[in-house]
This record gives sequence, C-alpha cells and structure tokens, in this order.
Amino acid sequence: MFNWLEKNPFFFAVAIFIVIAFAGVIEIIPDFAKQSRPVVGTKPYTVLELAGRHVYIKDSCNACHSQLIRPFKAETDRYGSYSLSGEYAYDRPFLWGSKRTGPDLLRVGNYRTTDWHENHMWEPQSVVPGSIMPAYKHMFTNEAKVETAYAEAVTVKKVFKTPYDAPGMPKLGTWEEAKKAALEEAKLIAADMKNEKIKQAVANGTIPEVVAIIAYMNSLK
Repeated sequence: MFNWLEKNPFFFAVAIFIVIAFAGVIEIIPDFAKQSRPVVGTKPYTVLELAGRHVYIKDSCNACHSQLIRPFKAETDRYGSYSLSGEYAYDRPFLWGSKRTGPDLLRVGNYRTTDWHENHMWEPQSVVPGSIMPAYKHMFTNEAKVETAYAEAVTVKKVFKTPYDAPGMPKLGTWEEAKKAALEEAKLIAADMKNEKIKQAVANGTIPEVVAIIAYMNSLK
C-alpha cells in the first residue's frame, strides 16, 4: 500500500493531510475541553446578581464596556490578570463587548465599592470628572425583576446542569427561598449605601435595580 501511495502523489498528500489533521484534533480537543471548564472558584451568579446582570444588559452597559482582558501588559497593568475562558462558564450570553468607551469591567469588583457605584450611577461626573457616561437615576426607582432572574437560574440548572445547590455553590431552592435570600443579600448592599430611600425600599421588601446591578458589579472579580 505504501508503494502505491508513493506512486500517487495526490493520494499521498491526502493521506498525510488526514494523519496530521487527526493528530491535531487529538492534541487540541482535550485542551479546549479543559480550558472551557469553570476556573477553580468560579460560581454561578446568585439570583440577585443575575437580576443585576439583566439590568446591565437591558441598559446596554455592554455597548460601552467590555468584559474581556487581553493578555497584553498594557491591559493587565490597568485591569488585572487577563481573562481565562473558564471564567465565562456560567455566562449566558457572554458580555465580552466590542468597544471600550468606558473601561473594562471584568474585575471591577476588585477595586470599586458599593458606595462608589452608588455615586457613579447617580452622577458619574461626581466620581469621574469629565466622564461622558449618562446618569442612571431610573435605577434608583425601578424595581429589579428578581422573579425573572430566578426563572433563568432554574432553567440553566435544568438545561445546562449549572451547579446551583451543589456544595459550595449558590443556593436556589424554591422561589420563596430564593426571594428571601435575594432580599438578605440586598440588605447587605443597601447597608453600604447612603441613599435613605434605597435603604427603606429594601427594608420594605423591594429591591431597586441599582442594588441588583451593584450586586452584579461586585461579583466581577
């Protein structure tokens, strides 16, 4: 057979291509599978964080902010360690973005506080002089859609086997349990805010959008 291949250059080239392609697939696919697995410490979003992510998408924050740090020194010096594919294991959809009118936010939870986000959402120029970001004062009165976030969490748990309720992972439970957990999480965030109306709203069982999006931003590390 080898003599026949040597006498037929076309088929010899095809055979070499097939062997190399097969070897490449055997080498690459396991690495892809490994890289796509969740990075150690990566957890699914809590219901409140997921509600905040919905606000982030609804208000098109990803149109001006990326969540993808490239492996270049200029990027890592400014934003922190570069992105790993496994960090996005529970992101649906990905929010990598394609434009940076504002800074990358993948690790914003490492260097911004609840108090900073509160002031920034209310009046961006008060904390970033010259900022062109608009104010998002409607977030202080709009109610976060926590029930929608819970529905998504239940769906991804069933369809994509997202490990909610697994040891060390966020608890999901029933809607009543999830609502109670989201409210408790919201109270911790509201405690670090200055806006008394927000504190009162959360105390009365209502979660404003600004509290939810701050929960989400604080989770980005």
